[in-house]
Amino acid sequence: MAGMKNIDSHKLKTIGWSALIGLIVGLIVSCFRWLIEHALIGWKQLYHLAGSSWSWLLLVLVIFGIMTWLIGWIIGPEPHVKGSGIPEVELQLADELELKHPFSIIWRKFTAGVMAIGSGGLLGREGPSVQLGAAVGQSLAEKLKLDLPDWRMFVAAGAASGLSAAFSAPLAGTMFILEEVSHSFSPLLWLGSLSGALMADIVTERVFGLNPVLHITYTQSMPLKYYWILLFLGLILGLLGFLYQEATLKSGLLYIPFGKIPTKYHALVMFLCVLPFGIWFPEIIGGGNSLIILLTHVQWGVGMLLLVLIIRFVLSALSFGSGVPGGIFLPILTLGAVIGALYGMVLHVCGLLPLVYIPNLIIFAMAGYFAGISKAPFTAIILITEMVGSLSHLMPLAVVSLLAYLVIDLLGGAPIYESLAARIRLGQQLSNLTGHLDQFTFMVSPISDLTGKEVRAVNWPAEAILTRVTRDRRQTIAKGDFIIQPGDQLTILVDSCRMGEVKEFLLKQN
Repeated sequence: MAGMKNIDSHKLKTIGWSALIGLIVGLIVSCFRWLIEHALIGWKQLYHLAGSSWSWLLLVLVIFGIMTWLIGWIIGPEPHVKGSGIPEVELQLADELELKHPFSIIWRKFTAGVMAIGSGGLLGREGPSVQLGAAVGQSLAEKLKLDLPDWRMFVAAGAASGLSAAFSAPLAGTMFILEEVSHSFSPLLWLGSLSGALMADIVTERVFGLNPVLHITYTQSMPLKYYWILLFLGLILGLLGFLYQEATLKSGLLYIPFGKIPTKYHALVMFLCVLPFGIWFPEIIGGGNSLIILLTHVQWGVGMLLLVLIIRFVLSALSFGSGVPGGIFLPILTLGAVIGALYGMVLHVCGLLPLVYIPNLIIFAMAGYFAGISKAPFTAIILITEMVGSLSHLMPLAVVSLLAYLVIDLLGGAPIYESLAARIRLGQQLSNLTGHLDQFTFMVSPISDLTGKEVRAVNWPAEAILTRVTRDRRQTIAKGDFIIQPGDQLTILVDSCRMGEVKEFLLKQN
């Protein structure tokens, strides 16, 4: 009995409530996964019919029009259901974004996500699942009228449960929330996240079975004599990962030629671009689960793999740029798998690698590509290990992930979800400015009072927004923890009528 007194009741409540959140999120995300998977099967059949009959093609176009209107009607009143949803959760946990109606987020993200992803859009279900889970946690926290720390724990537990249910990967779901979203390793936070993730995984296993999401078969572990191959793979993944970051952040520019179409109806452009590939090359549409598994069973040539890589890269950016609910998590893994297969096939053609090791490179490349783009290497290693269902790849996974991470870091790439969150944050700040906006560039001197300070520590004028910093010809998003150095060029956005006051403030600091 004496030992019972030492039990922390708050921790027990945390585990209990988090498990309840995981149960609810597991049920919701399981339905989300099931509907998307079966919708994609149905759409592939419909695309096949559309390729053989004009009447079926006309029917598909009519359905596209109806779905475009429905998605626009759903996301119009609630802009924060657009896109992945992970940046919004990150801002929520940092107390920088308030979403007042979590139930509205749930039903809008769910329905619009099923339509956008299930019809073959090159988008992932994982980001939406994270936001669905976070909204469940928020809703329950508000019902219980919890204080901020417990509210944050409920949201984090819901988010971890969502990713766990989407991938059947509870450890990766927990690690992703800690490493990438909340940037906190507090005991209660990881305890709640892990409890929710485990319960959500139990639910999804009852629905989808015990097999890993990506049941990739391989016959042999890669011998040490081929590890030199991993060095070049990490370099390639880092370079292409940086390119992916840039393409994703600028994907909205693809819709400039369609300026007459309201933003909320950009889904139509995505649908029409996916249509021809749905008819003639259905293997490459959708999030990419089936394509990853296909790559391990079918040996496509170098030319075909290069074509698949280019198509997936462009369509992924175009799909995300449309603003429909859907994430980039699985598309990143899919592109990584294609890069790994292409790299392995090139080595095989050159006589440098036996064909039997290409599935190994596919596995390593998925982890490395995601590790570099998200700047979350631990999550990448754990996720691929859970998804593949094998522990035999830990060393090469770590090597490739670290190398890809370092390459993107040297190129100045920021974590993709942080960059997307910064864009949302900037949009909020811009909404607070009135009048005509103008911008100017300011050089920080060696004796400036700004030198050595974090951006958040500077008492910036309310009329000014620091949008980016240029250092050594590389532009960086000005996050709160960015440390200002001499020679930095600060790009300031300001209400034009207050330009003089803001410049005077900065000159005094210099």
